[in-house]
Order: sequence, then structure tokens, then C-alpha cells
Amino acid sequence: MDGMGTGRVTVREAVFEMLRGLGIDTVFGNPGSTELPFLDRWPRDIRYVLGLQEASVVGMADGYARATGQCAFVNLHSAAGVGHALGNLFTAYRNGAPMVITAGQQTRSLLPNLPFLGASEAASFPRPYVKFSIEPARAEDVPAAIAQAHRIAMQRPYGPTFVSIPADDWAAACQPVVPRAWFPDTAPDPAALAEAARAIMAARRPVLVVGPDVDAEGCGPELVMLAERIGAPVWTSPFSSRLSFPEDHPLFAGHLHAAPQQVSDTLIGHDLVLVIGAPVFTFHVAGECGLFRSGTPIFQMTTDLEAASSAPAGTAVLGALRLGIPALAALLPESGRSLPAPRPRPAPPAPSSPPSAAYALHRLHAAMPEGAVLVEEAPSHRPAMQQQMPIREWGGFFTMASGGLGYGLPAAVGVALGRPGRRVVCLIGDGSFMYSPQALWTAVQEKLPLAVIVMNNAGYGAMRSFSRVLQVRDAPGIDLPGIDFVAMARGMGCPARAVATPGELDAALAEAMAAEGPFLVEVAVDAAIATLYDEKK
Repeated sequence: MDGMGTGRVTVREAVFEMLRGLGIDTVFGNPGSTELPFLDRWPRDIRYVLGLQEASVVGMADGYARATGQCAFVNLHSAAGVGHALGNLFTAYRNGAPMVITAGQQTRSLLPNLPFLGASEAASFPRPYVKFSIEPARAEDVPAAIAQAHRIAMQRPYGPTFVSIPADDWAAACQPVVPRAWFPDTAPDPAALAEAARAIMAARRPVLVVGPDVDAEGCGPELVMLAERIGAPVWTSPFSSRLSFPEDHPLFAGHLHAAPQQVSDTLIGHDLVLVIGAPVFTFHVAGECGLFRSGTPIFQMTTDLEAASSAPAGTAVLGALRLGIPALAALLPESGRSLPAPRPRPAPPAPSSPPSAAYALHRLHAAMPEGAVLVEEAPSHRPAMQQQMPIREWGGFFTMASGGLGYGLPAAVGVALGRPGRRVVCLIGDGSFMYSPQALWTAVQEKLPLAVIVMNNAGYGAMRSFSRVLQVRDAPGIDLPGIDFVAMARGMGCPARAVATPGELDAALAEAMAAEGPFLVEVAVDAAIATLYDEKK
């Protein structure tokens, strides 16, 4: 139970005071009439970040939460507004982004009669992609419900929670809620760590597969120390949504694809697989993974009970990575294996008109200032990005874990809000940009140092790639001709430039990186792209 004060206040007053106690000073929202009682006489010490559509609002909150490691607070409109947000809510759930989402509801007296804007079974609407969902039975229970939602959102694995609030609840009297101290992380079982350590010491050719939870828990340096102690190559897990291992480190081996055969072919020559902070494994194309039938020992360190229980093979070691990784390292002697030479970088791509994606990304990498954060949603160009833009800094890369488009631009806005003073670069495809373009307006209003690089190949490049993989011909709905991204950006107050030749590219990128506020660069690139799941790699 939360500690209760003696004096009674309104629900609205209690919630604002609780937010202050939790250190929450920013609310992301897109309001409607059912939210007006919450917005009345908005306090000056809490920032309200307006998004022009609910999917953008949740994407911004997701980026902010992941960039700061803190719980984001979101205020959405009833029913249809929550429906608009569901795509990015699904992404937030897969990303492990902690947030409390509140949504307005019609007044309680009207609910029995199916009123306009009323949400039937409001708490069921966002399930199953929230960790907790409730419409409190009484108005006075709203502050305690939000406090509970916050604790659950911040319990690993992090994720979104939901509270539906009837409009007349905000003026009701209640007891204030005092936030509780909360230490949710638990350490792995020492016996499980000891078993993993014995298996690692017995292995002659171990390999590591590392996922986004390492960066999310802030234990990247400890992971590097563990990998160096074991002396094993490190692969990034399929579709990792954050930096998993410094990509210029000698032990970095590359990025696993989401194809069972490729994963199996890559790992089956090793005599132990240690998976840290990732599922075993995330796949996107059908096929057999012979590794699971090979008898190769697999150990999985994770905080995610669902990921552990769904793994088709291996031994799960459940617990916080920030506690488990150093504890495992302490059980291991130095391996004595010498570090390999760093992986050779590919030769710089040759310029062409229009530029290839690889060339454009090579020049983007050179243009980005030290300490810049990359937010990516250009899935068809991801193989080229991984070749040309090695990520080195923990907290320096974000993408979506769900595969749902419309996340990248609002997430970049949220990252920029959460990392003030840092240059944020949003690398996004033309198709992806069109899912949440209105997030650019918020970046302009907030004067964020955000460089938006639109890779325009005039279509859904990932669909072109999959058409080749699946041998599908003449599919409709793939080409996107005639979109003027520069005009769209300027219409929202964002300066922009279009480039179609290598000679224009460097100057435009330099201007974007130096701009005080957001700046968009539209790069016309060759429509030829790499196959996403090249079985030969």
C-alpha cells in the first residue's frame, strides 16, 4: 500500500504532487475534451509536449523513456485516440520502454448509456501490449492506480502500463499518495551462475550473442569486460533495437540475421552459446534452426520471463543483467585467448548519381559529430547502415524492436528531449517517414537539434527485398512516387534541402549537423538495395 497523508485533496492535485515526487516533469499528450479537466490550470513546473497524433505521442514518450531510463508519462484521448496510438504502443511493449499511459474517459454518470466518446471496456483496449491496465472503480482510487502503474512499468522487463480516467474523476476528493521507495531488480540465482561458469570454462570455442537489454540496463562496460575475460566472439542478436556491443571492438563478429538457417550456420561451429539480454532467437523468415537439435549448450541471461520460457532450447538464468554480468565475470578466470584483429572495414563506396544507399550512409557517418545519437527506421537500408556506420558508444543507437513503422521520427524527437544538448540524427526511409510526419512539427516547436535524413528510394524498399526473397512478382502498393519531403518539412516550419548527387550531399549534411533546430535532408538514392536476409552472409 502507498503511504496516505491525512489531508484530502483533489485527484488532480494528488496526481501532480505524486508526479513531482517520482521526478516526472514532462507529460506527452494529444488532448481532447475528456482530458480538459486534467489540463485545467496546467502547472508551470511540468512540461507538456504536444504531439499532433497519438501514435506520435507514444513514439516520443518511448524515445524519451529509453534515452533517459526513466518512466515517461503520457496523456491520450479516449477510445479512438488510444486506437490511434496502438501501433506505437505495441512497439513500446516490444522495446521495453517504461511509460504510464493515461487516457480520458466519459464521465461516470454517462457510461451506462454508451455515450459519445465513451470507451467500452477501456482497460481491455490496449491489452495484451501493456503490462498493467485498469479503469479504477472509484475516482479516489485514481492516484493509487497511477502509482501502481508506475511501479509495474519500472519492473524489469520495462514496459508500458495504462490507466483509463473518467473526466469527472479529476475534481473528486481523495487522500494524497506518497511514492514508495522501489528497488525492483533481483540478482540471478548463484547456483545458475555457477553452472554457466562451469560450462564456459569447459568450452573450447564459446560464442556470445548479445541483445538490447545490456544497453537498457546500463551495463555495457561490464559486458565488454566479460567478453574479454572469456575471449569469445560477440554477435549482435537479430533485430537488436539498441547497441549490443561496440562495433569497432576486436571481438565484435557482426549482426545475426533473423533467419534460422543463417543463425544456425553462424553459431553451430561453437561448443557453447551464451545469449545475454536477448531472446533465443528472434526470427522473421521460416526455416529450421539446426542449432537447437545439435546438442550445443545454450545459456540465456535475461530479465524477461516470457523470453526465457519461450526459448526452444537452453538454460535460462533469470535476473538483472547489471547484477548478473559482473557476478558471472567474477566466477571466471582469464581465458588466455588473445584478442583477434578488428574486423576489416569495407572499402568506401564509390560515388554515383543518384548516390547508392551505402555511399550516402558512409558520408552521413563522416558528418555526424562526436556524441551524436542515431535513431533509425530505414529497414531496407539496415545492411548498408551496419556496414558503413559502426556504432561505438553505449546509448548511441535506437531503433524499433517490433518492426512496426511510424516509430523512428517521433522516437528521435523523444530522444532529443531526453538528451538535451546532444545532436540526434534520425535516419528514416521515405515510406517510414509518412507514418508519423507530424512529429517534425513538435521538433520545430521544441527547437530540437535534430537532423532528419530521409532516404528516398520512392517506395517500400523492404517490400521490394521481400518480393525477391519470396519470389513474388508485380505486387501492387510498393512504389511511392511524387512525395515532396522538402515542401512537407517547410510547411511545418523546418528548413530542408533535397540532394540527388554526391556533390550536394556533404554540404547538406554539414548544414543539418550545424543547425540550431531541426533540419531535414532528403537524399534521392538508388532503388537497388541489399537483400535483408542474405543466406550467404
